[in-house]
Amino acid sequence: MKIKKKYRKFVDAAVLLAAALLFTLLVKVVDVQTIGPQDTSVGFAKINKAFSDLVGTNMFLYKLTQLLGYAALAVVAFFGFGGMMQLVKRRSLMKVDRELLGAGVLYVVVLALYVAFEKIIVNYRPVIMPGETAPEASFPSSHTLLACVVFGSAVILADTYVRKHKARKRVRAAFIILILVMVIGRLLSGVHWITDIVAGLLFSGSLLSAFKGYIDLPQPQRRN
Repeated sequence: MKIKKKYRKFVDAAVLLAAALLFTLLVKVVDVQTIGPQDTSVGFAKINKAFSDLVGTNMFLYKLTQLLGYAALAVVAFFGFGGMMQLVKRRSLMKVDRELLGAGVLYVVVLALYVAFEKIIVNYRPVIMPGETAPEASFPSSHTLLACVVFGSAVILADTYVRKHKARKRVRAAFIILILVMVIGRLLSGVHWITDIVAGLLFSGSLLSAFKGYIDLPQPQRRN
């Protein structure tokens, strides 16, 4: 049975979500060893330990990715402000652009995932951060999740809000570069296990697929 094109992204989202949840379960049960700080247990221990030993710790990349995290929050604030202005002008939530409403829901889901994984701890960081006395939760990489979802949604929204073709290409390219810098920088900073990064990519891929599917659904005529 062929899947209608307009629903394909939602199917992709479901598959990626299933993969993310399965991967999370595997991290809890496969090759679990006490290789973390203060003898914390880590799944896929051999792979994680080998990669951690290879890259070491790079605090410059850590601080760079911290700054990119603030940039992602600024993008959230930008779209949130745009939605608020439309709400004030149009005096109805239903008249706010559905793209902005969808983005708002997307960012709330990211926040909910962050809170959930702060409570349901899968892995702790491979290092104890400066100023801390105990290891912190690190699965999935919240910065990877935040950057991929926020900058990725900006790439999608550029098709709607950046009218000129050349400008749109530049905006999309800039956000894609920011995603790559965040993912690679966070991976090489050494403050996460490699499985933390993989999980962040899987969860963000699921959310972005669902968001793209929503954006691509037939839309009513835009209200001014």
